[in-house]
Amino acid sequence: MAGRKSKHKIDKKTIIDAFGEMAKSKNIDRDLLQGIVGETLSMIVRKKYGQEADFEIIVNMEKGDIEIYLMREVVEVVENQDTQISLEEANLYSDDKLEIGDEFIEEITLDNISDSFGRRLISLASQNLNQRIREIEKDNVYGEFATRVGEIIVGEIYQIRRHDLLIMHNKVEMRLPREEQIPNEPYRYKKNQTIKAIIKEVKRSGAGGQPEIILSRANDEFLERLFEIEIPEIYDGIIQIKAIARDPGERSKVAVASFDDRVDPVGACVGMKGIRIHSIVRELNNENIDLIEYSENPQVFIMRALAPAKIKDLQISNETKTATILVGEDQVSLAIGKNGQNVRLASQLTGYNLQLVKEGGEDIDLTEFRVELGDEILGKLKDMGVNTAREFLDADIDKLLEIEELSGEMLLELRRLMLLEFEEEEKAEILEKLSVTSGDAVENNNIE
Repeated sequence: MAGRKSKHKIDKKTIIDAFGEMAKSKNIDRDLLQGIVGETLSMIVRKKYGQEADFEIIVNMEKGDIEIYLMREVVEVVENQDTQISLEEANLYSDDKLEIGDEFIEEITLDNISDSFGRRLISLASQNLNQRIREIEKDNVYGEFATRVGEIIVGEIYQIRRHDLLIMHNKVEMRLPREEQIPNEPYRYKKNQTIKAIIKEVKRSGAGGQPEIILSRANDEFLERLFEIEIPEIYDGIIQIKAIARDPGERSKVAVASFDDRVDPVGACVGMKGIRIHSIVRELNNENIDLIEYSENPQVFIMRALAPAKIKDLQISNETKTATILVGEDQVSLAIGKNGQNVRLASQLTGYNLQLVKEGGEDIDLTEFRVELGDEILGKLKDMGVNTAREFLDADIDKLLEIEELSGEMLLELRRLMLLEFEEEEKAEILEKLSVTSGDAVENNNIE
């Protein structure tokens, strides 16, 4: 025969409403939340009645039921308090007359849960439940946005920091770092302003343990997504973006190709009276965008990439991915662009190292630099077969440094003078190599 404690009625509608509101506000599946509540109750039952306790928990939030049934054997002498209860105590709480060997069932409901477990265990259960819910919230946020990397979102600026913008999107905090903002644009930002950006990266654990969602407006992919939004032919796959080279906020070059001979890729991107491209330009803080029709022929592609400059001649080495380009004197500034921007972006777009040569000034005899070189170095260079400034610039750096009188620092200065004559800029890898060489030489001198 089984006996049980008296059960009191509870307000189920209040439980149902509270549970539904929690699931909705926390964006957690109802079944999952119900399972967490059950696990939390199991934890406090074991804390109170021992690990060997025999119990059953019913959690049905659809009906508002939360009940715990604790089963213990009725015995004359209690040897294990986790699983047994004395006959005297069982009959004290049971409505039915129990005998030795019967099962005593104690029912715990929301009405008497505080009396059964005490404030400390109830507080522990509350902390455990809140922690589990926070973990699920974090997992949900990470899971949702990790699959949306590369997607444009529209959010609202809710905090402006010195180096970052904090953006709120669907109640989720995101960060737009300074290095991912378009230069000179921050002055436009105001609190509560709507802003577009691309999800660049999602980190599982950021500040405060929350997932960190990094946004970007300076990324090339942001520009690509704007094209997909504004130009239906790109979204539909009729036109494809083949390459992008970009100085955010200043200038971009975008290579496009059409899979339909009837569709002009550049014209489709520009739109009637420039309406399509202008909407992208406005979004990018008036960034200039050069649209270039892509070509499988690298010579044609490079010539188009250097627009608006007109090219006289072009020599390509596919093995070294370099191109020597002859331009007229009146086209040099156009080809180079402001601070070398045009030729640099064209190089990034095509994947070729572009070397500009001015027409009529293709090369300079090395004797023109006799004062800077000195007769001894000049003679040794001629013995090596280096007779012109271009040959000097193209010569192997290590072989040049074998000349005893020629230091890394001096070589760097000579290259600078010659590059000025050709209106070219030094390559980053050469600067790095010669800077290291010069530094080693100074260190060796100090040791000596």
